[in-house]
Amino acid sequence: MQENFHQDTYWTLEKASNDEFVEKKSRFIGYGFSVTTEEEALSAIESVRAIHSDAKHHVYAYQIGEQCQCQRSCDDGEPAGTGGRPVLEAIKRSNLKNTLIIVVRYFGGVLLGAGGLTRAYSKGAIIAITACGIVQKIPAVSYQLLFDYVFLAKVESYLRQKNYEITNRQFSDLISLEVLFPKYEEEQVLAELKNLTNGNLRVLLLAKDKELARKG
Repeated sequence: MQENFHQDTYWTLEKASNDEFVEKKSRFIGYGFSVTTEEEALSAIESVRAIHSDAKHHVYAYQIGEQCQCQRSCDDGEPAGTGGRPVLEAIKRSNLKNTLIIVVRYFGGVLLGAGGLTRAYSKGAIIAITACGIVQKIPAVSYQLLFDYVFLAKVESYLRQKNYEITNRQFSDLISLEVLFPKYEEEQVLAELKNLTNGNLRVLLLAKDKELARKG
């Protein structure tokens, strides 16, 4: 299970992907998506349904929101509690937010029983999460930094050590760097940068609603 490094951060899927396995002739395909709204989740579910329109079951679960306040699961014709619930539990065990998992089943003619179905759908969710990868999403701010050339090496070294993202560089009368860094470190970062440049630093807030993604 992943743990958040800061209360404002959360873990989610790195990318949309899928994986599959066969259990007693039934084919299970697990899909994972990072979604931020229920509308996005429902759209992804419909897309997977269209791709696998000939499959018998399209089981899914998702939890969305800062407090995971939007939680849904669907057995899609499987016995109650054997599909959607184990998929949702797999999402919760991985401590994921804004995450949708869909497990498609092509029935192979052999009944798995309630226990077998629960294990298979849980496995479908787990392989989907593994295929997608996990990242930590961090609320971030974007700033433009303006300073003299003499401070470039110090500033870039500092930003590299902190693993902050430089999104744009411009070289004119002054160095201009556009930098993305965690919102909860904003005051500390600006203070340290001003210290590195002996106070010869101009800053401009470009955006306060960005996100950083760091792999788990």
